[in-house]
Amino acid sequence: MKQLKAASLITAIKTPYTSTGEVDLITYDMLVQKQIDAGVDGIIVGGTTGEGHLLSWEEHLILIAHSVHKFNDKLLIIGNTGSNNTSEAIKATKNGFAAGMHATLQINPYYGRTSTAGVIEHLTRTLDIGPAFIYNVPGRTGQDLTPEIIETLAKHENFIGVKECGGNERIAYYEKQGIACWSGNDDESHDGRHQYGSHGVISVTSNIIPGLMRQLMDTENRELNKAVQPLMQWLFCEPNPIAINTALMMTGAVKPNFRLPYKALTKEQRQQGVELLQTIKLEDRVGNTLSSLIDSDFNYCI
Repeated sequence: MKQLKAASLITAIKTPYTSTGEVDLITYDMLVQKQIDAGVDGIIVGGTTGEGHLLSWEEHLILIAHSVHKFNDKLLIIGNTGSNNTSEAIKATKNGFAAGMHATLQINPYYGRTSTAGVIEHLTRTLDIGPAFIYNVPGRTGQDLTPEIIETLAKHENFIGVKECGGNERIAYYEKQGIACWSGNDDESHDGRHQYGSHGVISVTSNIIPGLMRQLMDTENRELNKAVQPLMQWLFCEPNPIAINTALMMTGAVKPNFRLPYKALTKEQRQQGVELLQTIKLEDRVGNTLSSLIDSDFNYCI
């Protein structure tokens, strides 16, 4: 638990695909190694950015097991085994821990929303299995995990903390109570860390600039934070993970294969990205090339 709470930079790692839409484990391993080289503390496997919702449970759990097998001794492996179905969340979480993951990321039931009491019961059942980060992202679930809910869950022995998308004021509120928080908003994460007392960030941006995100978590650096804000804003110009997928394809880090319903950014958006990524030194970004690509370069799978 101490090691988990000490992790200040956790990357919500991308899941790459082959041209036929299968999970590309060779490229995945290269992406994870880039994170290790940059000093990232852990990865979320199959999260929103990793498109866990587009993976079958079999694919999802194989990816967690693969990550454990390859990288267990190099960084923390946190499996996103949450679901809006309590039975599925319990089964996936048990399987994830059986595969050796260090912790789980759990979300409150989305779409089929439930009562406050139901949310607490759902998350308590998964906390009973092993160490868990709780993810609050009302923009996706349609339901805020209020302090009433989090303060109740925080009493559980397996509660690690919260990935909080509700802003730095809420993070500061929790941290003052001893409830560990990681920012879920990259653009707020530097200030969250150094001004509001967060434990760190669970990041999308660190997929492409892990070393710079490491610097932002380790030391207050307002100049660097200001410099990367335009890139962070661009990475969320469409619902995540569309832009980070496109960016990693533009830098040659992954093959230009999407699983639908995600599609590449438009030509105009890609050109904006090229201009932003050109401001980042080659050694600071993941991928060895930079091109806006053309529309026909992208392959769409199901």
